[in-house]
Amino acid sequence: MHNATIFNKIQQKMLRGVGRKTTFFMVKYVKNNCKDVKSMDNTRRIYLDNIRWITVCIVVIYHVIYMYNGVQMFGVIGPFKEQQLQDAFQYLVYPWMMALLYTVSGMTVRYYLEKHNLKEFIRDKTRKLLVPSTVGLFVFQWILGYYNMKISGAFESFESVPGIVRYVIMAISGIGVLWYVQVLWIFSMLLLLVRKIERDRIWKKGEKTPVWLLALLTVFVYGFSQVLNTPVVTVYRFGIYGFCFFTGYFIFSHDEVVERLSKWWVIFLIVAGITGIFYTIYYFGENYAVEPVLNNLSACIYCWFSILAILAFMKKYGNSENKASRWMSKKSWGIYVFHYLPLACVAYYLRCFASELPAGIVYIVVGISAFAGALLLYEIISRIPIIRWCVLGLKKEKKHV
Repeated sequence: MHNATIFNKIQQKMLRGVGRKTTFFMVKYVKNNCKDVKSMDNTRRIYLDNIRWITVCIVVIYHVIYMYNGVQMFGVIGPFKEQQLQDAFQYLVYPWMMALLYTVSGMTVRYYLEKHNLKEFIRDKTRKLLVPSTVGLFVFQWILGYYNMKISGAFESFESVPGIVRYVIMAISGIGVLWYVQVLWIFSMLLLLVRKIERDRIWKKGEKTPVWLLALLTVFVYGFSQVLNTPVVTVYRFGIYGFCFFTGYFIFSHDEVVERLSKWWVIFLIVAGITGIFYTIYYFGENYAVEPVLNNLSACIYCWFSILAILAFMKKYGNSENKASRWMSKKSWGIYVFHYLPLACVAYYLRCFASELPAGIVYIVVGISAFAGALLLYEIISRIPIIRWCVLGLKKEKKHV
């Protein structure tokens, strides 16, 4: 229901009991002072749905190339040759793709909290995020852990290890892409503490953020990228991802901010393009997922301006949908959760039984397997009671009579 409709209904009801003049001033007061009026707005930001499913597709393609990359050698099949131009794709998307997802997640968390209470938020986020990334590991994702260990040859070192211990190791190795979900749950719970302290004071100020200040936030992106990074498992970048999440919540969740941003998408795209090309050419061949390549100044500028450019462009041109985009939006969660298992499985068996296939054919076969396998697994798992709760965080659907 739109705000105008709500105010009209309020006005009609009030007219029955009080005079028109009193009603006028009361309605005016509500409009001017109820800052949470956006919570009444059920308008869906379609461009965010489109950003999410498109980015998930980019993540899948990234992992297909990653499986055969020549830069990060742990847990992958390995390169077809010493120099691979296709590895450049990793440099072009890795700096910003997950940061973008955290930014969008911060925005959507704000919209969710405008329509739900804290108990609903905690219950929903725990079920959808924490359960699949913990319980789901032992119920299903251990299978991915098995193939990860087969690919890396880890089982040779665990021959004398008891079966139950190997099972636990496989479950932990099966975290895969669910690290993003784990971190998102942590940020979501931390946000509740922040909200209790700031009581929307910071959020209300975020609405006034000018475009030039958004660009200058690059300094903070660089600063946060230097802290709270876990060693070895470098995907857990709490600093920069946390900054993106909370910036999404406090600033980009304001439609007015993104609307202003959308007018400058060309500038942001040019800056992102120039820095992205420089970053890729200059650091090509070095490990892009570790310091200092991971968090140097050019990587941070590229990351942030890519996020600004994508939000701006999609707000202006991507805020529409069709049958295909609606379908992809519904399936993107399942694609994200499941794609790496069929990808790793097919890649492993191709290495075992068809190692002489041309690189192009391998990429196509593994890529199709990742998408198709993820969709198939999602359709199957989402229909199995209890299992779907453990693996996907899906609750039992209520039958409407």
